[in-house]
Amino acid sequence: MTALAPNAGSRVAGRARTVARALALRQRERIAPRDPRRILVAHHLLLGDTLMLTPLLKKLRTMHPSADIAMTLPRAIAPLYATAPYGVRALPFDPRQSASALYAEAPFDLALVPGDNRYAWLAAAMRARHIVAFAGDRPAVKSWQVDRQVAYPDRPGAWGDLVAELVEGPAPEPYRAQEWCAPPHAEFARPVPPYAVLHVGASSPLKQWPAPRWLGLAGWLAARGIVPVWSAGANEAAVVGAIDAQRRFASFAGRLDLAQIWHLLAGATVLVAPDTGIAHLGRIVGTPTVALFGPGSAVLCGAGDFWRDAPYRAVTVDPFPCRDQRVLFKREIAWVRRCGRSVAECPRHLCMPAIEAEAVQNAILSLL
Repeated sequence: MTALAPNAGSRVAGRARTVARALALRQRERIAPRDPRRILVAHHLLLGDTLMLTPLLKKLRTMHPSADIAMTLPRAIAPLYATAPYGVRALPFDPRQSASALYAEAPFDLALVPGDNRYAWLAAAMRARHIVAFAGDRPAVKSWQVDRQVAYPDRPGAWGDLVAELVEGPAPEPYRAQEWCAPPHAEFARPVPPYAVLHVGASSPLKQWPAPRWLGLAGWLAARGIVPVWSAGANEAAVVGAIDAQRRFASFAGRLDLAQIWHLLAGATVLVAPDTGIAHLGRIVGTPTVALFGPGSAVLCGAGDFWRDAPYRAVTVDPFPCRDQRVLFKREIAWVRRCGRSVAECPRHLCMPAIEAEAVQNAILSLL
């Protein structure tokens, strides 16, 4: 393979090193293990997608109670896994940096790649003997290291439930919040209960609910004796400022890491958030959660079977005309209905403004 010489800190350089190592180990065994003793889940997904892998982790632990199970993930997410839920070891890494710590791991009998199949190359570079991933990723070179490709089910379902089907066997039992111990965290000044966390940030402006609706919801909660506090990401303080210009309510925007947000949510009466990683974290913590779905699919990213007992409500307008794309991780899936358009493609989004305040209030009341 032709050597690449980009900046050492780039993703391209990191991928080149991974591919080169995987090719050097191309004589690895590729036979499915009968009783895997070491299992790897290989990915570098965003927060929400990572948390939606929980059904897979529980199923693996149920079926292989004594196996060493490890999962690669972004460094920022790793603190949530400090208590090793289901006995899973977190292997934090950055694709732009050296993966030498990952390569130092002993060989894995089985590796599962739940998202982008390019991480099959990482699994191969980590000496995984048998690699399983979903079929249909593009371009095909991503899947060259995959030994068994699993087709996505032809029925609608939550992604967490679908990912668990990478492993043969019965579905895992529904989630219980006590299965995941709270991570250690740095202390911070917490609100006095009862309070509600209104997480107004999102990965895309197209997922943001209109500012007047948020402020109106905050006033509605305050009138019922539940003090609202604002939450948003590190670079989203301006989003809160646009909603609550007079600073009527306290803001934690950009002030907390993920472990601290866990503990903020743990004390909350209710969490309201767009379809973001924080909404998924609310389900993990066990906080009553109302998730607002605009571009995203309330079916695909909803509670499904695994979180069916969680105090959770999805609020959306369905069907919505332009929620019409059928692509998931570059795979065409007939039943998927979502929208992954950019702001340039959708300069005036309508799906989030279509969610009325009354629908959100009714969802909150149904949980309280």
